[in-house]
Amino acid sequence: MTHLRHDEKMLHESLLEGKLPRNLSWADTTELIGKLGSIEPHGHDEFTFVVGGQREFFKKPHTHDLGTEEVARLSKFLRAANPAETKPAVETPAQPNRMVVVIDHHAAHVYQDVDEKVPESEKTVKPHDPWGFHHHLIHKKEAHYVGERVPEERSFYEEVAQMLVHANEIVLIGHGTGTSSAVDHLLAFLKDNHHEIAQHVIATETADLSALTAPEIEAIAKKHMIAVVA
Repeated sequence: MTHLRHDEKMLHESLLEGKLPRNLSWADTTELIGKLGSIEPHGHDEFTFVVGGQREFFKKPHTHDLGTEEVARLSKFLRAANPAETKPAVETPAQPNRMVVVIDHHAAHVYQDVDEKVPESEKTVKPHDPWGFHHHLIHKKEAHYVGERVPEERSFYEEVAQMLVHANEIVLIGHGTGTSSAVDHLLAFLKDNHHEIAQHVIATETADLSALTAPEIEAIAKKHMIAVVA
């Protein structure tokens, strides 16, 4: 079995325990199975998953994500396979999956803490901007709004939220507060639409994002996050 990343370990454990993720992409599925075992082509869009002596046919979905029934079938398949070499390693103590979001109206930078290093990896989400205006986050119907603040675009915050699904400690860092603050909008969006994720937000901070360095991000994160005792 190829070494699993922290997020892949969490996904594997969830599937073995029957805790089905709400969104599981075909790409993430094949990457996980490829590391646990192997994948063999079988026809145009059908593949054989092989893990621990178990074989099962899975068809590539027409959409980005697997359907609910297919995720349940994948979970059952992994539980049936589950030889000693594919069982999740027991970690003592468990390493928190900690994430930091640095966000303004230009973009959101999502950092994941691995082995107590922040930032270890970074993903960037940029707001949809069909007119090429980069000075703030705009709504698709901006021209129709007069005399009031343009609503924020949900898809921007939703994409950030999906990156935080498996996090159990989240620190949000933004530039400014109040109605013009992207970090406040993100927090409100999580509370309204992703209550479980919002519960894992342990702190929000403001900073000058134009001059914010990786060590400063790490310092802010460590100020709030729980230390892991070796």
